[in-house]
Amino acid sequence: MRNTLLFPTLFLILSTLLLSACNLMPSASSEAKAIAEPAKAVTKPELKKPDGTPMLAAISEYQVSGDASFPADWSGFEAGSNVFANTEPEDLWQRIRDGFTIEDIEHRRIQQQLNWYIRHPAYMQRVAERARPYLYYIVETLENNNMPSEIALLPIVESAFQPFAYSHGRASGIWQFIPSTGRRYGLKQDWWYDGRRDVYAATQSAARLLTNLQKQFKGDWLLALAAYNSGEGTVHRAIKKNRRKGKPTDFWSLSLPPETRAYVPKLLALKIYIENPEAYQLDMPAIANEPYFERVEIKHQLDLAKAAELAEIELDALYQLNPGFNRWATSPKGPSYLLLPMDKADIFREKLAKLPDNAHITWVRHKIRSGETLSSISQKYRTSIQTIKQVNHIRGTRLRAGHSLTIPVASKRPQSYRLSASQRKSKRQNIPRKGIKLTHIVQSGDTFWDLATRHKVSVRQLASWNSMAPRDPLMPGQKLVIWSRSGKSVSHNDPSVFFTPPPSRNITKRIGYRVRAGDSLARISQKFRVSIDQLCRWNRINKNKYLQPGQRLTLYVDVTRQSS
Repeated sequence: MRNTLLFPTLFLILSTLLLSACNLMPSASSEAKAIAEPAKAVTKPELKKPDGTPMLAAISEYQVSGDASFPADWSGFEAGSNVFANTEPEDLWQRIRDGFTIEDIEHRRIQQQLNWYIRHPAYMQRVAERARPYLYYIVETLENNNMPSEIALLPIVESAFQPFAYSHGRASGIWQFIPSTGRRYGLKQDWWYDGRRDVYAATQSAARLLTNLQKQFKGDWLLALAAYNSGEGTVHRAIKKNRRKGKPTDFWSLSLPPETRAYVPKLLALKIYIENPEAYQLDMPAIANEPYFERVEIKHQLDLAKAAELAEIELDALYQLNPGFNRWATSPKGPSYLLLPMDKADIFREKLAKLPDNAHITWVRHKIRSGETLSSISQKYRTSIQTIKQVNHIRGTRLRAGHSLTIPVASKRPQSYRLSASQRKSKRQNIPRKGIKLTHIVQSGDTFWDLATRHKVSVRQLASWNSMAPRDPLMPGQKLVIWSRSGKSVSHNDPSVFFTPPPSRNITKRIGYRVRAGDSLARISQKFRVSIDQLCRWNRINKNKYLQPGQRLTLYVDVTRQSS
């Protein structure tokens, strides 16, 4: 009975290995032979035993005997089951390797990129750590869409897995969608939220876009990837040009922009590098093959500081998982979900269910003063004009002095929301650079080119200092930081320019001040270079009430900023 089972089993093993050997035969396309610098399909080595004997020969020499060590009891195996099937890998990187399906190719451009990765192993380790929260979800999405797992490495090429990445071409997020393509693939973009940075939504959109491109280019993933980088129109034009000249139309034969010519080889080099970590002495940090985050639905706009508190995580960690939110709260128009660590999702749900509806956001009442506008009020409370209009059912833009507005406000100081758009911009603007630091108030007619030329800097530098792209529009009243290198004195009387002194050591002192006749909060705050909000907070006074002569105030001032 045992030998009767052995022969069919051995036949199955031999058949499987023979089929595998057929798949391992090298292939070459007729088009590849026609081009000057061919891209060669890599020939895989023949499978061998440790002693060098070819595996198929070793099996053919195997003598079946009654002593062959097979399980004595076969009752536990179902008919048709694969007793040799591998279990799911514990390391996500191995799962990615197992899903590689794009043909291996030898090409000079790939080797150039591979050499760079080999020389910079620390870069790959940093990128791997940044990828940790997002990679499992990306792999799942690709597998659900029957896409090659090489695509999971594409955010390394696009953004180095930096969720807040923003390019000079206005591309944003780990998948680097430009605004128009993002909107075309359903990614909302407004004052509160940018779906291009939403890892959950943008990954779905990237999968749809790449699948559509692959279909457009008749299953050619290299052309699809090139189109993802440069646009499908660019690739189609290059193909038509080659056809007219009777040239091959594969990726390696096309005349494409330099960035795109390097883009696809970068991804293919990454595949080789990650597929062979031992050969290249790559020590990739292991990533567990399990979900990192869970999507949790919310019903109302929610202060992100409150959300972090409910989930018992740091606010920065919440922003890292939800980089699509630009401000201090989720968008009132959605999306109505948060991504939270797996072990915090249930805690968050329980606490959120107990939170009263009016406690999701902090609200204040603002009494409109003469001369105030929706713009000035929205800037004061760090909210959008549209939100104020929506909450207060305002149709136009005119306001009546004496009327009150209900406004949603952050529960914590601006500095607490370190990864909000405004705080990231402020941090970037304050990085010390060469030149004289100026703050320029944008005037009607100003352009990046005019300002850059005037201050002898590049347009790209000027945009980058202000977390913008060269093609982003400038709005009158907008503040720009400029590190001027013109070498010419700029008039101190120019109302559009503020000179920023070099950073100095902050020395704060507590002082007492007695209010004099004619004093106001604005006058005192200006005199001591503090804000009105700080004055009110230090002294627990209402900013809408008048000060009385003789009233004593406590101030905490930076003595290095006081005029002599």
